[in-house]
Amino acid sequence: MTRKPTHPGTVFLEDVMKPLNLSVTDTARMLGVSRKTLSEFVNEKSSLSPDMALRISKATNTSVESWMNMQQKLTLWIARKHEPDNVIPFPQSMAQES
Repeated sequence: MTRKPTHPGTVFLEDVMKPLNLSVTDTARMLGVSRKTLSEFVNEKSSLSPDMALRISKATNTSVESWMNMQQKLTLWIARKHEPDNVIPFPQSMAQES
């Protein structure tokens, strides 16, 4: 995968909040989180937590797994961009014994 996956906060903002004409303040109240917490999420300053995924899932009647999968894809994409170069592979015989 070469293209950076879309942050789940952007998806939530563009596909949920904007079509419903919901402000950050109103959405945060409806989700039961602080305005700051939601603002950081939709502005890509924080990752999607399992708690927030559950709240969004419940509020939108979507699967929590779909939200967490978006975050996982993004997290792995970022990790691969900073892949460590000092890892020494284990000997093959050790890996086959387990």
